[in-house]
Amino acid sequence: MPLNAIRALLQFCTVLPLGRPADFDAFARHSWLYPVAGWVTGGCAAGVAFLLSGNPGLAAAAAVAAAIIVSGANHFDGLLDLGDGLMAHGSREKRITALTDRQIGAGGVACGILTTLLAVQGLSTVASIPLAVLTAEVCAKLAMAGITALGTPFHEGIHAYLHSFARPWFAGLALLPVVPLVLLAGPVPLLKALLATGIVTALLIALAYRLFGGVNGDVAGAANEIVRAAAIIALAI
Repeated sequence: MPLNAIRALLQFCTVLPLGRPADFDAFARHSWLYPVAGWVTGGCAAGVAFLLSGNPGLAAAAAVAAAIIVSGANHFDGLLDLGDGLMAHGSREKRITALTDRQIGAGGVACGILTTLLAVQGLSTVASIPLAVLTAEVCAKLAMAGITALGTPFHEGIHAYLHSFARPWFAGLALLPVVPLVLLAGPVPLLKALLATGIVTALLIALAYRLFGGVNGDVAGAANEIVRAAAIIALAI
């Protein structure tokens, strides 16, 4: 794997101190590597959950918090913006304005709270919280790889830049970093999480096309948060 691309990916997806900035184009040309970042953020969250394993409720809340904090809440910000865009009334232009402005409204707050509550509650009921949060984080980044490859942008921005380097088959290639999870989670739980990932990703792309005319970085970031919760719920069922 291209080490420069991985370092640039981790600098983009986490707040971990990784030295001088890597060449972002190295990652842009290999955006199918997104799930590698999920192994890192999920590993950090799983470590926190393991330390608090005596209290499932606290371990679940701390694990989700750790995943958000390690990512610098960057993707969480996209979730809040998407919530505002979904709740806005009026024309497509008004929805895009709500999606892309710097203010957070009631729609964004509600979307952030509800998604996080679902993730925490679902995580507190699984057999292994560390394993579940690791699996969910890898799947969340798989969703970002899929949206980057398949989601046509509606304006210029970071998503449009990454999409210009991506190819449709990147969505399939992104499964390669996910495959090792079968040794940890097992084939059936992983299949459930992947099924939830695929369904939610497809729905988000379709919804973004209908409401905004395409995808932007906020939608891609929101996919990370929503798919994390969806994968956890799939593992909890």
